[in-house]
Amino acid sequence: MRQARRPIVAVAATSALLLLQAVIDPTGLLALVGWPGGLPLVELGWPVARYLVFVPVMLAVVWWAAVRAGDRFWTMTAGAVLAALLAQAAGCFAMAGDIALAAWAGGFITAKAVPSALIVAAVVRFAGGPRDLRVHRRGSVWPGAIAFGAMAPLLAGTWWTGAAYAPLIPSPRADSGPVLMLVAVALLVGAGWISLRWMRRRVRGFLGVWLAALVAGGLFGLAQSLIGLVVDDGFAGDLWPLLAAYLHVADGLAFGACTGWIVAVVALVADRVQAKRTVADAAAGTPEASAPSEATTPEAARPAKVVAAAGIAVAVIAVTALAASLVTAASDPATASAAGRPATSAPAEFLRVDHGRIADGDGHQVLLRGVNVNQLVDFYQARPEVPVTRPLTEADFADMASYGFNVVRLNLSWSALEPVQGELDAAYLGTVKRAVGWAKAHGIRTVLDMHQDGWSNAATAEGTECRPGTDPMWGYDGAPEWATRFDGAPRCSFTGRDISPAGDRAFEHFYFDTDGVQQALVRTWGELAGEFRDEPAVAGFDLLNEPGFGETAPVTTSLKLGEFSDAAIDAIREAGAPQIVFVEPSILWSGLGIDSGPSLGFTDDPNVVFSPHLYAESITMDRSLGIPTIVSTERQFELAQRVADEHGMPMWSGEYGYWGDAASIGSRLTRYAAEEDRRMQGSAYWVWKQSCGDPQNGIGEFGIGLVPEDCATGDDAPRNEQLLGILSRAYPQAAPGTLTSLSAGVAGDDGGRMSLTGVVDGPTCGLTVWVPGSAEPTIADSSGLTRLEVEPQPGGWVVTACAEGAYALATEG
Repeated sequence: MRQARRPIVAVAATSALLLLQAVIDPTGLLALVGWPGGLPLVELGWPVARYLVFVPVMLAVVWWAAVRAGDRFWTMTAGAVLAALLAQAAGCFAMAGDIALAAWAGGFITAKAVPSALIVAAVVRFAGGPRDLRVHRRGSVWPGAIAFGAMAPLLAGTWWTGAAYAPLIPSPRADSGPVLMLVAVALLVGAGWISLRWMRRRVRGFLGVWLAALVAGGLFGLAQSLIGLVVDDGFAGDLWPLLAAYLHVADGLAFGACTGWIVAVVALVADRVQAKRTVADAAAGTPEASAPSEATTPEAARPAKVVAAAGIAVAVIAVTALAASLVTAASDPATASAAGRPATSAPAEFLRVDHGRIADGDGHQVLLRGVNVNQLVDFYQARPEVPVTRPLTEADFADMASYGFNVVRLNLSWSALEPVQGELDAAYLGTVKRAVGWAKAHGIRTVLDMHQDGWSNAATAEGTECRPGTDPMWGYDGAPEWATRFDGAPRCSFTGRDISPAGDRAFEHFYFDTDGVQQALVRTWGELAGEFRDEPAVAGFDLLNEPGFGETAPVTTSLKLGEFSDAAIDAIREAGAPQIVFVEPSILWSGLGIDSGPSLGFTDDPNVVFSPHLYAESITMDRSLGIPTIVSTERQFELAQRVADEHGMPMWSGEYGYWGDAASIGSRLTRYAAEEDRRMQGSAYWVWKQSCGDPQNGIGEFGIGLVPEDCATGDDAPRNEQLLGILSRAYPQAAPGTLTSLSAGVAGDDGGRMSLTGVVDGPTCGLTVWVPGSAEPTIADSSGLTRLEVEPQPGGWVVTACAEGAYALATEG
C-alpha cells in the first residue's frame, strides 16, 4: 500500500484538477480538458476524443511518473508536464489522424500543463508519503544526446515554424539552411547531454531518459529565445520576446515529449551494450576489468571518452545534415519562397500573384489600398427602429475614389447569400453585382469577403443562464440558420463576441464538416466565383473573415482551416474563376498578432495571398486587458511577412483600424502608414461607414467609421478628416517591375509628398501614382522615367509615366 500511495495521490490530484478546471472555466479555453456546455455527440467522434483519449492517457502517464519520478518535486513536475503533452498529442491524433500535426500540437497545452503540473507535484510532495532521494548509476549519456539532436532534422514536421522564428534563430529544419541547422542540432545535443546527466541520476530506466528529453527540449527553446532576443529586435519595447520565448519552449517541450521514447530506446540499448562489454572484458581478464591503475582510472579515461563521443557526435550531425538536405531537396516545393514563383496564368486584365507580389497582366506591381464596406452585411438587429447598415450607393464609390482608394473589401453575408440551402438569393446576388459595377465605374477593384463575426447573427436565447465569467451577447453576422449547430452550448460571451461556447461549437462542426456544412460553403464559393469569373474588376475572393478557433485549436486553426481553404480554392478554380484567393488565419491573429495556421503546404495553387488582419495596438488582447503591448505596430508587419514567406505567398492586410481619442488614433495610424509604406504593402481600413445599429457599434451617439453617422438624424456626421488625411496619402497604385522603396507624407500639405524607387527589366509604361490635394503636385525629382504626365482627378491628381531600368520619382504637394 505504501508503494501505491504516491501514484494514487497523483492520479487523484490530477483528476480533481481536471474536474475543477472544467467546472470553473466557462469556455473550456483555460482548462486542460474543457467543458463549455452542450451535449458532446458520441457518434461524431471528435466531441468526445478529449475525454475518451486525453483523460486516460494523462492519468496513465501521471501514475507512471509518480511511481518512477515522484520522489522529487521537480521530476514529478516534469512527469506531469509529459503526461499533459502526450495526452494532448494523443487527443489531436484521434481527431485528425495526422501524426505530425498531433505531435506539434502537444506544445499548445504548455501554458496550461506547467501550472497544473506544479500543483500536482506539490500535492504529491506533501501527501505522497515517504520519499527515497538516493541517486542512481547514471548510465550512458552521449548516445542518447546524439540521437536527440541527430533525429531532429529528419522529424522536424511542423515544429520550429511560424512567426516566432526569425531568420537567424537556429532551427533544426533543413530548410533553415545548413549552418543554422547544424548549430541547432549541436545545441540539441548539448541540451540532451546536460539533461541526461542530471535526470538519469534521479529517475531510473526508460522514463528517466524520456523526461531528460523533455527537459532538453525546453532548454533548447530557452537557447533559441536568448538568441532571438538579439537577432529578432527583442529590445523594441513590446512583450514579443516573452511570447516568442514561450513558443520556442513549447515547441521544444513538444519535440522532447513526442520523440523522447526514441532517445530512451537508444540510451537503454547503449546501456545494455556497455554492460555486455564490461562483462566480456571481465571474463577475458582485460586491463579494463582489472584493478585500475593511476592511468586507467575513470577520471583519467574520461577526457578520451569525451573526445571520442564528440567526434562521433560531429560525424552523426554531418550525416544527418546531408540526409535532411537531400530530403528537403526532393520534397514538394509548395512552400518555396514566393519570390521564385512566376506570374499566375490568368487573362491579361486580371490581377495575379507574380514573384511574391500582387501584379497586373503587364507585370506591374499593384498596391491595393482602400477600405472595408460592411453595408451589405446581414447583421443582428438589437432594436427594430435602429437600422443595422447604411444604404450603399454609387456615391459611396465615387467618394472613396476621391481619396485615392483603388480597392474595396466588400463584406458579404452567407446568411443573406444563401438563406435556403442550395439556392443563392438572386436579389442579394444582384445587389453584390451592382456594387462591383459601381466600384469598377470609379476605378476601384473589389475583394469579395465572406464575412462572419461570432459565427452567425444568433443572439443569446431568451431564458439562457450564462455561467459565471460569461455574459449574454448580441448576435453579429455570418452563417445562415441551417448551417448553425450549437448543440445546447450557451450563446454567452467571454471577453468579446468571438469567444462563445455556442460559437465555438458551431465552428467545430464547420471544421469537421458535420452534416456537410463545410462542403456547403465550399459549393457556395464555387457558385459565387462562377458568377464573377469573367469580371477583372473583382481582384479576388476572401474565403472567410477571421475564422473562429472552435474547441480544439490547433487542429482546427491549422489543419482543418487549411483543408477548408484548399477545398474552396479548388471549387473556385473549377468554376473557371482566375482571380486571387485571399486566405486568412484564425481570429487569434487579430487578438494576439500571431496565429498557427493554416498548415504549411495546404494548397499548391500559386494565385493565393496570405491575408492576416493587422490590429496590433488596436483591438488586440493587450489593449483590452490593459497590459503592455504584446506585438507593436511595426513588428506586426514583420511577423505577418514571415508567415507569408513560409507559405510562399504575398501578404495583404484585409483589415486594420484604430479607435479612441484623436491624438492616440492619429499617432498610431501615422506609425502604421509609415511602416506600410516602408514595406510597400497594401491594406483595407475598417470601416467606411458603420451604422448606429451595427452590433459592433453598440448603438451609441454616433456610428463609427471614416464617414460617421449621426444617430439622432441618420445623416452623415462630420468626417474623420484626420484619419482620411493619412489614408489618402500619395502612393503608387501601380509600378512597373518591382518597387524597391517608398515613403510618403501623411497629412495636410505634406500628404502630397512621396518618394519611390523601382526597377523594371525593359522599357514599359504603367507607373500610376495617386497624389491628394487641390494644388497640382510638383515633380521634385525623377530619373529613368519618360512621358511624365499629371492629370487632375476628383480629390487629387494622378501622375503617370513610362520607366526603363532603375527609376525614381519624388513629388511635393
